[in-house]
Amino acid sequence: MAKKLMLIIMMGIMVLCLTSCQNPGQIHRPNADTLYVGSVQASFPTAYMPWLSREGIAPTIAGMLYDSLFSYDEDTGNFVPSIGQEWYYVDQAGEPILTEDGSIDYARLEEVYSDPSHKYLAVKVIIHDNITWSDGKPLTVEDVYYSLDIATNNLLSNHAGALAWTSDLRHKYTNGVLTQRGLFTYEHGAREQGYEIAEEDKDTVIYLHVNKVLGSVMPLFTSVLILPKHIWEPVVTPQNQLNSAAPTEETLYRYRYPVGSGQFVLDTEESGSQQIVLRRRTDYHRTKEDGSPLYNIETIKYVLYQEINVAIYALLKGHIDVLDNSVSSNYLQLFEKEKDLFISNAPGTYIQTLVLNVNPVSSEQNPIRDLLSIKDFRRAIALAVNQEDLIKNVLNGAGIPASSGLMRSTLPDFYNPDADYLPIDYQARVAEANAILDTIVPDRDKDGYRLLNGERITFSILGSPGEQDCISYLEIQFQKIGIKVNYAAKGTQPESTYLYTSRFDMTLHGVSFSLSNIDIMYNAHFSALGRTSNYGRLVNRELDTLIENMRFTLNLNTKYDLIKAIQPILAEEYYKIPLYTSNVISVARTDRFIGYNIVEGSTVLNTSTLQNLKKSNVSR
Repeated sequence: MAKKLMLIIMMGIMVLCLTSCQNPGQIHRPNADTLYVGSVQASFPTAYMPWLSREGIAPTIAGMLYDSLFSYDEDTGNFVPSIGQEWYYVDQAGEPILTEDGSIDYARLEEVYSDPSHKYLAVKVIIHDNITWSDGKPLTVEDVYYSLDIATNNLLSNHAGALAWTSDLRHKYTNGVLTQRGLFTYEHGAREQGYEIAEEDKDTVIYLHVNKVLGSVMPLFTSVLILPKHIWEPVVTPQNQLNSAAPTEETLYRYRYPVGSGQFVLDTEESGSQQIVLRRRTDYHRTKEDGSPLYNIETIKYVLYQEINVAIYALLKGHIDVLDNSVSSNYLQLFEKEKDLFISNAPGTYIQTLVLNVNPVSSEQNPIRDLLSIKDFRRAIALAVNQEDLIKNVLNGAGIPASSGLMRSTLPDFYNPDADYLPIDYQARVAEANAILDTIVPDRDKDGYRLLNGERITFSILGSPGEQDCISYLEIQFQKIGIKVNYAAKGTQPESTYLYTSRFDMTLHGVSFSLSNIDIMYNAHFSALGRTSNYGRLVNRELDTLIENMRFTLNLNTKYDLIKAIQPILAEEYYKIPLYTSNVISVARTDRFIGYNIVEGSTVLNTSTLQNLKKSNVSR
């Protein structure tokens, strides 16, 4: 409560000094058809390489200018049409492997492809035949082929992310030479491969060969934004790559004037380093059932703020309609006292974890850090974490406890409650933790902190400035077992600076697992070594085998069973210790637009909101 009051007082002080730092009064909402969106970033991009980075506002803008083949609905487990209209696995004759009701026949899929002689799964995709690029040119499967093809050819793309997206596509380049074909269209080897495509379907049908992994199509369908071949093929070369650090004048022009197939186009003349203006396309191929535009908003103007308090002030004073950032729960009391505000307090999907460096490279090992390699020592750390206390004090109640198996309980097909076996009573947990540590590091100093070879056991926890509160409360909790921790700033590039190089003790890291990402993420977080999310370099051969079996089984029920079997093993490693799942809190004004929707894991400016938003009937 005292922290909330102090924050409100600070807000008042900020109001008095706004004119000296940034005057949101200069950015009002003069256009009734424009949605004004505040975004807190260090900066806005002014040039748009098609496959933008995953940082800041870049992926949001990219997803509006370009489309992928499909999007994924976590609630139903189905792919939603976008550029793609329909898809299915096919047998060697190109016939769909479907049940009578049109869904995937997993039993037959396993029957057809379980033979080791079959090295891949064959997938057929049919795209819409009425899509145009924003320059009016028709979009065909040759654009799809070009996008997936260049994504596998790093000599042309120079984009490591694209290689990850297409890692399960059996279409490979070696030093810029195609050594294995896994994409087939009318113009690219379909007939030679045995896939008959009628001439009237040549612009809409493509076949893919993918690894025998049920999740292999996920990144191909949802992560790869399809690019216009006629724009990029003429200029992309090994000397002038798609993702170029030194683009030619012609390439830079294409970056600045992007041609996409998405719902919006960039108004380049109105956009710049302080604002981004998007105009709705009137010829977008997807519509609502009644034929009306998919989105009602004609123009979206993103306004840059470099400080969250300034952005919140701009929202409260009516200079913007939406703040498209997740904000701290500390602001809830402030928002609840204001009129004309819609508060989205959405359930979160990311689990905040405390990652321990259990297996650092030899050059980063030291006696105190070596303690983290002892599983019983890690169990004591896990026992000392009080999630309820963190949720109350760090999140002001806006969150829920997270499972030790790191799977959300809202995903009942995958969540295994057996992974949550630590005692519920916190006093019993602390007592057990101390009993464990008394057998490993029994000596203490005069302040009760445990000693190793006469030195106080102290660990640094890497975090961002916004995570200092969490680390401060962990410090209080770990005092109860005689372990000292302190905050260490992770900086702007923690992966390269600290995490990939093993130069850390502990770090905070958010994780989110679901069927849509689990084939990639389980391996990246718990098995693969090197430049992966397995920052603490965990090695567990039993776990590796289960993850590999889960990834490659073609039996969906077996896959679900293996996901559940993996969770208790993850919990027993005490490697990524769950702290909480925080809600996603965001806010919008209702004096000009209504129809905001709350979506799990998203801010208020989500796809559902954009499809339902309409002008308010209240005159102001």
